[in-house]
Amino acid sequence: QVQLVESGGGLVQAGGSLRLSCAVSGRTFSSYAMGWFRQPPGKEREFVATINRSGGNTYYADSVKGRFTISRDNAKNTVYLQMNSLKPEDTAVYYCAAVNAPVYGRYLYQRSDDYDYWGQGTQVAVSS
Repeated sequence: QVQLVESGGGLVQAGGSLRLSCAVSGRTFSSYAMGWFRQPPGKEREFVATINRSGGNTYYADSVKGRFTISRDNAKNTVYLQMNSLKPEDTAVYYCAAVNAPVYGRYLYQRSDDYDYWGQGTQVAVSS
């Protein structure tokens, strides 16, 4: 079984930064495309960012493009979400997710149903 554990959430002021981490158990981390989703209070879960197996390709929701950066370190079995210029609208529980992906696949994995494994989430709150 694959386990994902998020960390790095907290309370920050608007304009500040946070770096979320997601540690993934197992020996096949490099075979997974990874994603970040978030669920604001009272709203549905939404796509944030995804990264391919090697880390060479990324894709972002329009709402975070230019402010957030997803990256991964396959040697550490860890995926990151660097969050800069934070806004109150970024307040949400952030979830890390993993999906087994083809080595040359180009699918962007923007849907929650695409992912096989999920972390428990970490709270991010941005005050104004």
